[in-house]
Amino acid sequence: MAQRTPDAAIEAAMQRSPRARFLTPDQQANADLDRALPLMRGQTCSQPTTVRNLLRLLDVRPGQRVLDVGSGSGWTTALLASLVGDEGQVLGLELEPDLVAFGSRNLAATEQLQASIRQAEPGVLGAPDEAPWDRILVSAMAGELPASLVAQLAPDGVLVIPVGGELLRVTDASVEGHGPYLFVPLR
Repeated sequence: MAQRTPDAAIEAAMQRSPRARFLTPDQQANADLDRALPLMRGQTCSQPTTVRNLLRLLDVRPGQRVLDVGSGSGWTTALLASLVGDEGQVLGLELEPDLVAFGSRNLAATEQLQASIRQAEPGVLGAPDEAPWDRILVSAMAGELPASLVAQLAPDGVLVIPVGGELLRVTDASVEGHGPYLFVPLR
């Protein structure tokens, strides 16, 4: 049975970093809608219910090092930063330069110095040179489970990733399916 980040911790993180602050101006009025919202360059900001489920499954704890692949607007990076606290570290990676700039500005406004967003290196999945990671969150759909990301996990680490339409929670001991989900494709 997968451990879960306590709901109270997730809700506190969501109150500290409301979704509206991470949306484009034309979408801010839709922040409370429980659906994915467009950002730019064909990317989306996931719906709140999905984000809550991702965070529960990831089981983030204070002081951990977390990699956020596909950080988009910076919302999940900010939420993860709240969960790891000042002693933790969160690195958000994003391929789209416009979203790197947008997400970085949004994240900076939260004043959480333990988190940053940077441009993902084309052709490299994750941040292998900075591994191991206690937790890895992927917010884009993979065609198959990327062995390169699994290899970046610390012992007892957790990877949460949508693969082939199903949300997976991966540890060194198991791969658990957690139902169907839709995400933009992982590139």
